[in-house]
Amino acid sequence: MRLTDKEVSAIKAATRLTFGPDAVVRLYGSRTIDTRCGGDIDLHVETQDEVDVWRAKDVFLERLFARIDAQRVDLIATKRGATPTPIEQIAYRDGVVL
Repeated sequence: MRLTDKEVSAIKAATRLTFGPDAVVRLYGSRTIDTRCGGDIDLHVETQDEVDVWRAKDVFLERLFARIDAQRVDLIATKRGATPTPIEQIAYRDGVVL
């Protein structure tokens, strides 16, 4: 996994503050592969309640970038128990829970 401990802590804190203490955040995509370079941070958040991800993303990024340097982050969210979209299926299958 190509994230620093500081980045992982910042992501977990921003997730908890934005989506609640029961939210689960997964890293998926190229940053999960140690041999690759670059790439954005692809995050999947699983929540207990339905989330307006477009509104929540701004709040999440503000909280995240208060702790780490700004960089490209893609964020998707799924209500726990909902039928996942194809990209959410990939996040569940290949993602690393932070």
